[in-house]
Amino acid sequence: MAHERTALITGLSGQDGSFLAELLLERGYAVTGMVRDLDGSLGCSEHVRDRVELIRGDLLQRESVREAVERTRASEIYHLAAPSFVPASWERPGETIAAIAGSTAALLEAVRELDASARVFVAASGAIFGDAPECPQREDTPCHPTTPYAIAKLAAHQLAGALREHDGLHVSSAITFNHESERRPAQFVTRRISRAAAAIALGRERELTLGSLDAVRDWSFAGDIMHAAWLMLQQDDADDYVLASGVGHTVADLARAAFACVGLDAEQYVHVDSSLVRAPERTPSIGDPTKARERLGWTAQLSFEQLVERMVRADLRALEAATPAP
Repeated sequence: MAHERTALITGLSGQDGSFLAELLLERGYAVTGMVRDLDGSLGCSEHVRDRVELIRGDLLQRESVREAVERTRASEIYHLAAPSFVPASWERPGETIAAIAGSTAALLEAVRELDASARVFVAASGAIFGDAPECPQREDTPCHPTTPYAIAKLAAHQLAGALREHDGLHVSSAITFNHESERRPAQFVTRRISRAAAAIALGRERELTLGSLDAVRDWSFAGDIMHAAWLMLQQDDADDYVLASGVGHTVADLARAAFACVGLDAEQYVHVDSSLVRAPERTPSIGDPTKARERLGWTAQLSFEQLVERMVRADLRALEAATPAP
């Protein structure tokens, strides 16, 4: 097949990178993924290894980021790679800033100097709003980030906008709110809940311990968010968009939905550890997707309930395949 479109993905091995790679391959793109180890695991994208090209690159090495841009000369660049577990950013704030804001700066510099016609997607985060003055949060909501991760994401987001205005780059930043799937790493609360529901249903665990059940999040399906990312780069004019469902759910809501998938009552199995409960957030983290819906024509394909069921079913299959029933 002759490819008219080429794409470079940073963060190919992660949840988002895998869904994006699938989408682009289905549309006939020649896809290159930037990875730290050419011989290492492709993580969530292992199943597309034989359909993508790989190029070595490290977010903390400016020259390797530049080399990836120079060698691929991709028409579309999706910058997804970043540390994603927010609590860890407190342990290594300097590395977090470098990996997120620094790599974005290096990437955009390289695009400006080597191929200013390339279209670039930068993954920001709803965490940039932090202690926001309003809910839901829109593209113009004032930002008050409260973690090193959020600060780094805001810097990358603002840099994308500044270089778009100053240099005319076609760079768009997505303010993505929480997006999940069965490919989410196990330490995230969504996967902890879906896996626990599956394990308890199979008789392999007895309970699930969580922190606050009242925390509110705006959860979407990662595949839907990556579809919006692609749509952003198909626009004549680059811009920034909030990508979210627009609906908030509590952790308790998610637990109830997950356990209901296996015919169980979450209240009988979920326990709260007071030492894990954080101070309540004054403003719920909920995004307003109106701009994306009106300008991109984007709508989510999976509902909250369908997303949770997809995750639980996947965890059931994985547990049954990995460990025989006692």
